[in-house]
Amino acid sequence: MKNLARNEKIRNIAIISHVDHGKTTLVDAMLKQSGLFRTGQEVNERIMDRMDLERERGITIAAKNCSVVWKGVKINIIDTPGHADFGGEVERALSMTDGALLLVDASEGPLPQTRFVLKKALDSGLTVVVVINKIDRSDARSDEVLDEIYDLFIDLDATENQLEFPLLYAIGRDGIIKKSLADEGENLYLLFDTILENIPAPSYDPEEPFQMLVSDLDYSDYLGRLAIGRISNGRVKFNDNLVCINENNEHVPLKISKLKVYNGLDLKEVEIAKAGDIVILSGIENVKIGDTICTKEESKALKRIKVDEPTVSMKFSANNSPFAGKEGKHIQSSKIYGRLIKETLRNVAVRVEETDNRENFLVKGRGEFQMAILIETMRREGFELCVGRPEVIYKYENGKQLEPIERLFIDCDENFLGIVTEKLSIRKGKLINFVNDGKGRTRIEFNIPSRALIGYRDEFLTDTRGTGIMNSIFAGYDKYRGDFKSRVTGSIVADRAGKGVAYALFNLEPRGQIFIVPGDPVYEGMVIGEHNRENDINANACKEKKLSNMRASGKDDNITLSPVKPLTLERAINFISSDEMVEVTPESIRIRKSVLSASQRYAKRGRVKGK
Repeated sequence: MKNLARNEKIRNIAIISHVDHGKTTLVDAMLKQSGLFRTGQEVNERIMDRMDLERERGITIAAKNCSVVWKGVKINIIDTPGHADFGGEVERALSMTDGALLLVDASEGPLPQTRFVLKKALDSGLTVVVVINKIDRSDARSDEVLDEIYDLFIDLDATENQLEFPLLYAIGRDGIIKKSLADEGENLYLLFDTILENIPAPSYDPEEPFQMLVSDLDYSDYLGRLAIGRISNGRVKFNDNLVCINENNEHVPLKISKLKVYNGLDLKEVEIAKAGDIVILSGIENVKIGDTICTKEESKALKRIKVDEPTVSMKFSANNSPFAGKEGKHIQSSKIYGRLIKETLRNVAVRVEETDNRENFLVKGRGEFQMAILIETMRREGFELCVGRPEVIYKYENGKQLEPIERLFIDCDENFLGIVTEKLSIRKGKLINFVNDGKGRTRIEFNIPSRALIGYRDEFLTDTRGTGIMNSIFAGYDKYRGDFKSRVTGSIVADRAGKGVAYALFNLEPRGQIFIVPGDPVYEGMVIGEHNRENDINANACKEKKLSNMRASGKDDNITLSPVKPLTLERAINFISSDEMVEVTPESIRIRKSVLSASQRYAKRGRVKGK
């Protein structure tokens, strides 16, 4: 057994939790109370949410690093995403740490993503500090939540040492940490001290040369690809000649142009970095997650980390609608492809494949929400494109078709239990757990195909009058469970180009829900509404009232249309069927048929026009 040394000047921790349990807010408070900002300096809320989409949606999308110094010790903090679609970022973040802060809401308790990230942390042997957050909520139930946390640890086969976790209580918004509920807390100093006392310092072998496992990648327009990871052994200088050992055990020579470490919220260029440091190396091309970067003289690979396989694919294509090029700057398929390739350099959970058609590309990822974020980012950058319906990626083993399965958790009013259970059963879901809290709310757990959830989220919110909470995590692959209808309504499709007219839309309202308002431009093949029945219908949205010099009672009443719910990107993606696409531009989101011409659609279905 080798004698390992520890770098006592460093602690590496990840902050993990379910969505909206207060990770980013707590990191804000840690940065402010560590002395990072000068007195009186104005600082935005949710400092770590640097992307516009993160600020708008109130979620963390990309794992981000920062550091604070407490009592002479540098604490590297990794703020990880809380949504299951970005779970790949969590796994890689944990590979750089020796411990984790697990945040749990004092009211909601452990939820699906809590289970997911905690299992990863326990399997990695990390020391976990549990923080029950938002104890000031009126519906807080801290003692019950603590029991649920212990149950979760036991359910995930935690060791006896892991079960003896340090426990703290927090009001993250106010920057307060307490040892017990009865204590009077004033700041986060207890949290910093707990980290120093309980999270082990990074260990290393003093006899080994420089080794670093690439745990994450980024991309800079100025520096190229960036390799991010923790130095496992040895030390590195910015001009060292190194090698990269890839998945084929090939030794590729490289020389790093810049060496940086995290310093507060920024990066700091350094001459040398030691074992335990989380560093950013630039000037390295063709490096992948799991590669080992080490010295040329003594090259030795570390154990690779795996990146989860994608479970969902979507077709991206250039916009070929009659409105193409009117609102966006980047419309060519080559520019769309280049942007998608750039995304794969930043986000290893995304993969891009070319198809037989040069205008179409297949993009694979971890979930439709991850895809929606990518599309929304691209449209804000000035791209115009069309995207198809998300489709799950099947596997085949021993001649059998396997499909991705989700573990679905539903929290809803017991009055809606019937409709929710019925619809999930139709979608091949299997009920595996049921809990009634006796206060009118129920928690149910399903094992259900991933494809069943595509397009269901909006329907679920409608069925539960907006009061239901739905979360899911990937649970692996299982046998294909058979076909079912994902959508029981058809589409109302415009049969000609023009602008929407109030008179025409008013007469279409009995047929279903309309997506456009008077004055909106339309074209043949554009979906302007949801039909009440299963079949599609073609309709004239531009029809005007016939004018005559005859007047009659009631004929000239003002037309009052029903309010139109704005068409968001997620709603459009969830709505479309297999023969439809979403047209995305910087200014508009439209739904359209893949084949715009009504006659061609009829011919494709084997029908003769007019019969």
